[in-house]
Amino acid sequence: MINSRKLKIFNDPIYGFITIPNGLIFDLIGHPYFQRLRRISQMGLSYLVYPGAHHTRFHHALGSMHLMQKALQVLKYKGVEINKKEEEGLYIAILLHDIGHGPFSHAMEHSIVESTDHEYISLQFMQALNEIFKGKLTLAISIFKGQYEKRFLNQLVSSQLDMDRLDYLKRDSFYTGVAEGNINSERLITMLNVVDGNLVVEEKGIYSVEKFLMARRFMYWQVYLHKTGIVAEQLLIRILKRAKEIMHEGKVIVCSDALRFFMENRVEKENFDQKILNTFSKLDDVDVLAAIKLWQEHDDFVLSNLCEMLLNRHFLKVKLKNSSIDRSLLEKHAKRVKEKYKLTDQETSYFVFEGKIENKAYDRHHQNINILRKNKKLIDVARASDQLNLKALSKTVTKYYICYPKDSV
Repeated sequence: MINSRKLKIFNDPIYGFITIPNGLIFDLIGHPYFQRLRRISQMGLSYLVYPGAHHTRFHHALGSMHLMQKALQVLKYKGVEINKKEEEGLYIAILLHDIGHGPFSHAMEHSIVESTDHEYISLQFMQALNEIFKGKLTLAISIFKGQYEKRFLNQLVSSQLDMDRLDYLKRDSFYTGVAEGNINSERLITMLNVVDGNLVVEEKGIYSVEKFLMARRFMYWQVYLHKTGIVAEQLLIRILKRAKEIMHEGKVIVCSDALRFFMENRVEKENFDQKILNTFSKLDDVDVLAAIKLWQEHDDFVLSNLCEMLLNRHFLKVKLKNSSIDRSLLEKHAKRVKEKYKLTDQETSYFVFEGKIENKAYDRHHQNINILRKNKKLIDVARASDQLNLKALSKTVTKYYICYPKDSV
């Protein structure tokens, strides 16, 4: 591995120039594990709804680190004790917090490695890098896991008002063109403080927090949980599932070696070792897209049609409802598709299915956002706010959907 002492500046469309604080951070960015994030889309298949949403996890990681630099400047100015080692640990933790994402980010989170979230894989990458860099990531790992004695350091990386959320809301709003998601991250950061070891927001920043939570709600319903994005994501999940079925039947499936490994083997937390981590590090959006382009010509009716739908944006019809889907409606569409295309019940289930989505913009019971009043007392933002809708945002909203081919109506 080539170690470089050169410091670099990245030109970011959101914040302008982003500086790399030291040589270790620069070397981590240059490592193949991290460079892979250039080939992982930040918003999965959302570009099929918002054509500008082609930014990557690489963009987001650098942006989050930039905001962390700003936050530490503010906190240290206010007298919060953060030493040089802790500062470096925070930069590493936020830089690598999403390094465990697989192809298309959340869209395939449990399809490649089953029952395993990206945070767990991120930790595996960080531990592997810690060996490569001779223990220099030990403190960052402790912060990332929430085991370090200063709780607010972990809260800057992972909480309801962390640098991760402050960046992705602003960045995703910019690239999608959804103005409702734009937040004033600098104002929020300026209002941060630490009380009794926990991250808080000074009272003057309450309206910025309200705007932040409302923006998060808008982005989830308008972008992250957009019904067209949901059906595209479901098609992607079903494509991989069908390809695995065909492969296990002994039929030929052409794809990259990295993708083939995860299709042939059941990978879970229990068997996720260094060898599997290295294979996972070779997997990105390119592998999946290349496979889908090949599979659209496969002689399997289900696989080829699912691939063609996704590639050419010939999506299934999707309807959202506030109540659970009527079973008779699902059976009606399934019967029509089954008879029209002479499919089995299992094959039909790839084209006619139901599901649900949930959204809670603010969780009052897990790492809540506390407002520091002028009298030095702390109060939860939902209680401090004069906006009644903040209490509503702390409730889980569930919506149900049904998908079926448009020509089955």
